Amino acid sequence: MAGTTAFVEALLARFGEDRVSVEQPRGEVGLLLAPGDWHDGCRVLRDEFGFEQMIDLCGVDMLGYGSDEWDTDVSSEGFSRGVEGKGPGRFGYGERTSAQSDQPQGEVAIEAPSRRFAVVVQLLSLQHNRRVRVRTFAADDALPAVASITDLWPIANWFEREAFDLFGIAFTGHPDLRRILTDYGFVGHPFRKDFPLIGNVEVRYDPERKRVVYEPVTSVEPRVNVPRVIRHDARYATSFGESRDLRVDSGIGPADAGRPTTGPTPNPSPVAPAPRKGVAP
Repeated sequence: MAGTTAFVEALLARFGEDRVSVEQPRGEVGLLLAPGDWHDGCRVLRDEFGFEQMIDLCGVDMLGYGSDEWDTDVSSEGFSRGVEGKGPGRFGYGERTSAQSDQPQGEVAIEAPSRRFAVVVQLLSLQHNRRVRVRTFAADDALPAVASITDLWPIANWFEREAFDLFGIAFTGHPDLRRILTDYGFVGHPFRKDFPLIGNVEVRYDPERKRVVYEPVTSVEPRVNVPRVIRHDARYATSFGESRDLRVDSGIGPADAGRPTTGPTPNPSPVAPAPRKGVAP
């Protein structure tokens, strides 16, 4: 922990207090850089702080962050849940994301955040045995772009291509910025929150045309798997207990309020059977 404290103090002195964060109690150190300082800040981390290895680079889409699509109501039978709105993955071709709202609207469009697209880099220093997470937000959400760091860590080449392919984040100065996972004619960026999980087009073979055709998705319904939550169901145990213990004269029910407490009635001792004639006890 002493080494982490010294490292954080060095970052604070170099980048400023509003740029450095420490997640307690894990001690994870994070650094937030402005888009214009992205490349220079990464160079400083490599040359001055000894982060010679880049572990990972990914994109982030903050659209819908903090919004809730589950509506939980209390009823006489417990809690009921229902989806209101069309969060990421719950909308089809030609539709847009939406979130739940107070009545009478019930459903409103998801507001775009002030900073939507971000790039996150995980760096490792082998000589100092420490890690740091570095982030930056693109200045323009319509055409998100940040500087490429392939000249600092050549391994960032394919990582930046992946972020460009899936999130549409451009990296200026990249030597070969093109798609890496999707098809050549793919339209859109599938990891964006406003991209439907079922896709925009589907591919099938048309026997009449005798070729593969692309058309809007019609054979797939939007569906999102929700983790199953197993809760302890006490309804039957409660009903059984009420039928036995909460009746009048039981001494513990609400109908016995104010009555003198006599304590539980002991069970009678079992009576031994009488010995049969001619049989020794």
